[in-house]
Amino acid sequence: MRYQMRQKFFAFGDDFMIKDEDGRDVYFVDGKAFSWGDKLSFQTADTRQEVAYIAQKLWSFKPKYEIHRDGKVFAEVVKEFTWFKSKFTLDVPGPNDYEITGSFWQHEYSFTRQGRTVASVSKKLFALTDTYGIDIVSGEDDVAILATAVVVDLVCHDEKSSSND
Repeated sequence: MRYQMRQKFFAFGDDFMIKDEDGRDVYFVDGKAFSWGDKLSFQTADTRQEVAYIAQKLWSFKPKYEIHRDGKVFAEVVKEFTWFKSKFTLDVPGPNDYEITGSFWQHEYSFTRQGRTVASVSKKLFALTDTYGIDIVSGEDDVAILATAVVVDLVCHDEKSSSND
């Protein structure tokens, strides 16, 4: 499945609209403004029913976010540090974690699981707001991958902002 994720230009908080390959609104991500740490509600676009909730874990050495479903922690997204490049891990229940690698500064990266690429993210250049194309292999957890793409965007923007200070 192919999605397009676009950050809303005029919004309080970090809001994103996610469309399917036919241009229909599928998900809306509502970032809570004025909160301690990032908190985002991942909702269906039509009914605004929450399907996941993303919360930043504060007081952590590495950037960490929890993805909640049905009021319980479902997965954790962690930015890992290595000597030469950074990567993210999407830690889901069981042994099937995702590893996210690529060029995060250029917003070109992929999700692999058990050595197989299952999703790729690519930033569309020259847009007023951040726009990403996200291709996900059939049978994968679209919501978890899309929520992780939101987290990667948040972490990269926070790092870019702090390096410009």
